[in-house]
Amino acid sequence: MYDLMIKNGKVVDGREIRETNIYVKDGRFAKVTTADLPSQHIEDADGAYIIPGCIDPHCHFRDPGATYKEDFKHGTTGAAVGGITTVFDMPNTNPAVLDEKSFLYKKDYFADKAFVDYGLWGLSLGDINLAKLKEIKKAGGVGIKFFWGYAINKATNALVYNYVPGEEGVIPPLDDGEVYQIFEEIAKNDQLLAIHAENNELISMLTKRIKDSGRNDYAALLEARPDLAEGLTIQTAIAFSQATGAHLHVLHVTSKMGVEMIRKAKAEKINVTAETCTHYLFLSDKDYGKIGAGIKVYPPIKHEYDRKALWEGLRDGTIDYVSSDHAPHAVREKQGGLFDIPSGMCGVETTLPLMLNEVSKGHMTLPFLVRVLAENAARLYNIDYCKGFIKEGCDADFVILDMNKKQKILNEKLHSKEPFTPFNGFETTGWPQKTFLRGRLIAQNGEPVSPQALGKFLSVKM
Repeated sequence: MYDLMIKNGKVVDGREIRETNIYVKDGRFAKVTTADLPSQHIEDADGAYIIPGCIDPHCHFRDPGATYKEDFKHGTTGAAVGGITTVFDMPNTNPAVLDEKSFLYKKDYFADKAFVDYGLWGLSLGDINLAKLKEIKKAGGVGIKFFWGYAINKATNALVYNYVPGEEGVIPPLDDGEVYQIFEEIAKNDQLLAIHAENNELISMLTKRIKDSGRNDYAALLEARPDLAEGLTIQTAIAFSQATGAHLHVLHVTSKMGVEMIRKAKAEKINVTAETCTHYLFLSDKDYGKIGAGIKVYPPIKHEYDRKALWEGLRDGTIDYVSSDHAPHAVREKQGGLFDIPSGMCGVETTLPLMLNEVSKGHMTLPFLVRVLAENAARLYNIDYCKGFIKEGCDADFVILDMNKKQKILNEKLHSKEPFTPFNGFETTGWPQKTFLRGRLIAQNGEPVSPQALGKFLSVKM
């Protein structure tokens, strides 16, 4: 007898939609069939669409180290409510994930706080931990993150986000020779290197010029951090990937220039993959007047032609998947001048509703949504043996959708510790109705249903 039967559902994968039943046994999909089989519990989907639990590979849950902004419990609760059943946490926490010891500490630290399953990134700081990167892979890390162009605090190894040349106690951003060594090590270890792509030298010069002019508008921010800053770094990274064979993954692509470079590299069979984020797909500089300074993220949201190019890149496969880059700050910190407030915002809870709204508008299909929110990431990170698919043997992570539900995204409805989204007030059609993790209901109608943190650490299959 099966543990759970979901009957009368329309099951969606990356190719098609099938009217079929789902059977769960011991937390995994046991059968996907039209047959009526004996089950201990029966859930009637009543004709609703059912998709695999979504995957968000790019989250900053600020935990440990800055938990006044966000913590893992609140962040993963938001993920569960939003139909995300697997998250990957970024490594720039305090302590940072620099070696096996710090990796295992964070893995265990999250164990009783996770409301969805989780994987962990490691962080590259150049020579400081170059020899330790392989340890992170052996411990089950999903890949290595490199914040290209960021300085490092000598005392704490923390990233310095607004480096000023000559700062005391700071290791300047790595030069190209030092970065090349990271690519060599990544290739040797057969790892994935994910980069934040912005050119520090160009940004430093342009930011000083803009600040000296006294401007503080959004156009000034874009002039200080233009598409060229992204393009220069992507161009160099592609060249390093081609020379070393390292798997390069470009995070949060924002620009038409970046899309075109990645498209060309893929056509040349260079080992490059890429992601973009919902705020880049749904917002542009024209939205600043409505949203205000809270729209600020790094790299910044750019122009309307960039937004359209990102959609084109997603549709033609240049961009592999969509993430949130969930990175909350205290709401009070997001008040002030553009050049003074921190960059980042909530996103993990609103990714699926925003994309479902595009389905409701007829701009994409549900199979396409499943590819860019589940299947592609599962394959890229070698977790397709257990995540991203409704098929026999995979973890029974799935979401029952209500494609008729119309509701506004509201800050006060978010489950993050510091709820702020630039999409506050956006009405979307299509919402996650129920979220299941390994066959257990964890969220329903916008709220968590289990007081227990049922999430588990997910080790990448080597």
